Amino acid sequence: MRTPTIARPVPGALPAREHLPVDVAGRPVLDVVIPVYNEEKDLEPCVRRLHEHLSRTFPYGFRITVADNASTDTTPAVAAALAEEMPGVRCVRLEQKGRGRALRTVWSASDAPVLAYMDVDLSTDLNALLPLVAPLISGHSDLAIGSRLSRSSRVVRGPKREFVSRAYNLILRSSLAARFSDAQCGFKAIRREVAERLLPMVEDTGWFFDTEMLVLAERAGLRIHEVPVDWVDDPDSTVHIVRTATDDLKGVWRVGRALATGSLPLDRLARPFGDDPRDRELSGVPGGLARQLVGFCAVGVLSTLLYLALYSAFRLGLGPQLANAAALLVSAVANTAANRRLTFGVRGRDRAVRHQAQGLVVFGIGLALTSGSLAALGAASGDPSHSTELAVLIVANLAATVLRFLLFRLWVFPERTTAPTAPATSTAPTAPTAPTAPTASTARNER
Repeated sequence: MRTPTIARPVPGALPAREHLPVDVAGRPVLDVVIPVYNEEKDLEPCVRRLHEHLSRTFPYGFRITVADNASTDTTPAVAAALAEEMPGVRCVRLEQKGRGRALRTVWSASDAPVLAYMDVDLSTDLNALLPLVAPLISGHSDLAIGSRLSRSSRVVRGPKREFVSRAYNLILRSSLAARFSDAQCGFKAIRREVAERLLPMVEDTGWFFDTEMLVLAERAGLRIHEVPVDWVDDPDSTVHIVRTATDDLKGVWRVGRALATGSLPLDRLARPFGDDPRDRELSGVPGGLARQLVGFCAVGVLSTLLYLALYSAFRLGLGPQLANAAALLVSAVANTAANRRLTFGVRGRDRAVRHQAQGLVVFGIGLALTSGSLAALGAASGDPSHSTELAVLIVANLAATVLRFLLFRLWVFPERTTAPTAPATSTAPTAPTAPTAPTASTARNER
């Protein structure tokens, strides 16, 4: 009987999720950031209401951080007075505007293991706060977001904002294959060890910050928990919808291009399985084989269709042998690139030329099989029909496909083995170093 062994984590990746310890040496478990810009009227009632709610319902220690985004009114004085009066409240002055910049700065300097933020208008019902952070405290999820688009959510807002929100999320689903339902809701939380790895990859400093963070987290395989919320629109919102939408579309293009080229080190965000026996792999069984077979087959079907289309096109002006070689060469380059990224998860440009060279060797083997099949067909029947040629090529390609997968897996993209690593006893992150000078900001409200 084979003895199960715990799956080994990817070197440099995140540790397995664990429930946060109850005693964190006096530090707050939750740090809620309220980014503000010229909010002298709304800031005090927001902080008092949030502080009262957390004191009454939250079973762990907490902190409320007011992130002042270069306000020009009396907001800094209001924030300072609240921090002086109320325990667990602090304020941070940021000399530049931009919600993303503010969250990155404050979250990077926080020592709390769970980081959250909400807008100063408190459009979201605070009863959703504990359900938002509970999956992060328990170790179930990496990020959590409030969703106004869930079926059980109750939302009060005008048709213009409803249309913009749904259209934006439809764009994210169609262009970036996003599966989360609401990127714009200003009610989110993240585990600190995830933020330490994820935030340096997020470039945006404004409203698109949330979307970019979620897309990268989802692509890296992190777990995003969604909480249906009750939400009431703020009629005094100062968000410029057209300018914000334009900036968001630019961000979608930038992130989509980065994901397509594999320029982001998303493997640093990978999570290993935990110590549950159901999450263990048997010794001697290749890891990820089923997933790789599915990916390889999908890529193979598409590249075969491409090959047959190219062969039919090249066959009009070239002989069968030249048409076969040209079609196989083009489809082989595309097949290697697709399998490299999608099937075997190799990102970036490192060893890309080498992989293509090895792929061409595999292509040469496929060329020998298919060309030999065509030669044998010509010798046997003299002048075969086009349909007969295609049938023979399909059979030859099936044989070449099996060999191609084995060569890709064992030679071109072999799994890197590492020495067994003892499972971590705790995932409590170490305190990050404080940033040099705070340069952050934000605006408020939902779109």
